[in-house]
Amino acid sequence: MSGMFITLEGIEGVGKTTQLEFIAEYLRTRGRELVITREPGGTLIGEEIRSIVLDNKHTGMAADTELLLMFAARAEHINKVIRPALESGKDVLCDRFTDASYAYQGLGRNIPAARITQMKDWVLGDLKPNLTILLDAPVAIGLERAAKRSAKDRFESEALDFFETVRHCYLQIAEDEPDRVKIVDAAGTLEQVKQQVLTILEQEVG
Repeated sequence: MSGMFITLEGIEGVGKTTQLEFIAEYLRTRGRELVITREPGGTLIGEEIRSIVLDNKHTGMAADTELLLMFAARAEHINKVIRPALESGKDVLCDRFTDASYAYQGLGRNIPAARITQMKDWVLGDLKPNLTILLDAPVAIGLERAAKRSAKDRFESEALDFFETVRHCYLQIAEDEPDRVKIVDAAGTLEQVKQQVLTILEQEVG
């Protein structure tokens, strides 16, 4: 594979959509072909699964069901979008990927990490992001921002403790894999966050 696989992670309200656009512009100005996508989603089947897992009418969904749906969407996503793009030399920029499963379904839903790793090994094979940018901010700040943009989906309706757990997992992943996962302090102004992202891109992408 010759394309670069970049993922963005973080809890709700940390500004992933804004930074996704900024990163895309950075890559395009350097003449790189790019595919922008998201999880769950990215394909017709993936987007339909996304509508199920985010819908508040499915509150109370079993944790295993949620995990399996996420990986079902991911399997389709990898086979139909991510691998073909990377193999053709295009970069892939993805809003969330497997780290989110460890954070949300793993620590958040108390599913053992070993079970998620089994799913990851099956569905991803040797596929792994080249770079993951973790936008990190205190939970209270993230949820306050998220509340201003739209009605809460099923995940955003979770209690504060759930997001504290998710954030903790993300930070642990970053500590365990510092070469891949780069932390950005997303609590500051938009320009402050962009500058941190820019520094990472200059170092990791060129």
